[in-house]
Amino acid sequence: MIELKQVERSYKAGYTETWVLRRIGLTIREGDFVTIMGPSGAGKSSLLNILALLDDGWKGEYWFGDVGVHALNRKQRADLARQRIGMVFQSYHLLDDLTVAENIDLPLSYKNLPSNERQGMVADILDKFQIVAKKDLFPSQLSGGQQQLVGIARAVVHAPALLLADEPTGNLHSTQGREIMQMFCELNRQGTTIVQVTHSQENARYGQRIVELHDGWITRDESFQTAATGAK
Repeated sequence: MIELKQVERSYKAGYTETWVLRRIGLTIREGDFVTIMGPSGAGKSSLLNILALLDDGWKGEYWFGDVGVHALNRKQRADLARQRIGMVFQSYHLLDDLTVAENIDLPLSYKNLPSNERQGMVADILDKFQIVAKKDLFPSQLSGGQQQLVGIARAVVHAPALLLADEPTGNLHSTQGREIMQMFCELNRQGTTIVQVTHSQENARYGQRIVELHDGWITRDESFQTAATGAK
């Protein structure tokens, strides 16, 4: 599904160039549940932003199926992301002037769907996340945990082929966190490819593969038998 070849990312400040990703080679198969781990500053979020097509400043090759992302312009990349990718941000990224329901509907607005179908999909996800009572509130009226739930609901409402998550349970209490991870497992069983960045060893146990980064280099790429049933 995804193949990165010799992907690198650096930032320049004056005459100094700081590398955050070095010669990344990574293959993610359709249906994988991959966890990216590593210490702060290892390049985890930079790699996730490249996968999410949010960063244009990298070098190398990025294949999404048979599409060469490296050959696309910015608009083409944005269109691909809207159609195929869902992103859960650590800092929510909800739109302040939209209600909960309107924020969740946003990814659906980019698809050619009838209004009543979109409304039904939003209603279903509100119910699934038990936030129906919050649907007419604005982000500023929600707690951090509630905003995180809305962000996750928005990411999954359009059934993306690829779900990317940056510390998806970081602002949730432990019970909510386990429920979200179990939901990710169910989405994965239904065919969604998932890549999460986390410091949580417990969350990592829900996937089948760990990729570790240190100083921008991949230092470990290991698949294992999922322990999701035991992690519940």
